[in-house]
Amino acid sequence: MSLKTLADALPDYAKDIRLNVGSLLSDQTLGDQRKYGLLLSCAHGTGYKPVVEAAEAECAGKLSPEAANAARAAAAVMAMNNVYYRFVHLVANPEYATLPAKLRMNVIGNPGIDKADFELFSLAVSAMNGCGMCIDSHEKVLKQHGVGSDVVQAGARIGAVIKALATIHATL
Repeated sequence: MSLKTLADALPDYAKDIRLNVGSLLSDQTLGDQRKYGLLLSCAHGTGYKPVVEAAEAECAGKLSPEAANAARAAAAVMAMNNVYYRFVHLVANPEYATLPAKLRMNVIGNPGIDKADFELFSLAVSAMNGCGMCIDSHEKVLKQHGVGSDVVQAGARIGAVIKALATIHATL
């Protein structure tokens, strides 16, 4: 099953989501590695198996094995980091920001693909998970790598649409 097939199954009240999925799939502005890497990382970031399976099928043959694994790794490490750093950001006691995280996140330093692409995948998943501290951190690295605001926004937009697809499909 493809992402388009999942989107086509959405009820009329979610027509906008259906149209947005179609727009994402036909968009050619990001290049394949970024577009399909974002789709895959965000699908995994939803934790919703039908969307993950559809994205895996959609991305098969369009991403190198390294890029596909990096997209999955971004979702995996952000599942952990977004919770931890959202806690650090939201807790009133500033002491927690001074303590070492003591969380393994080696993949961030060595993702196996271009650092900017991995950071973009991580930013999109962080946006889905609502971690402002992580969003700011990834956006800063992306800017240091010369990535434009239009690309950052595209990553956040893909995260928003894939999250909406998973949320609505889960209710059917």
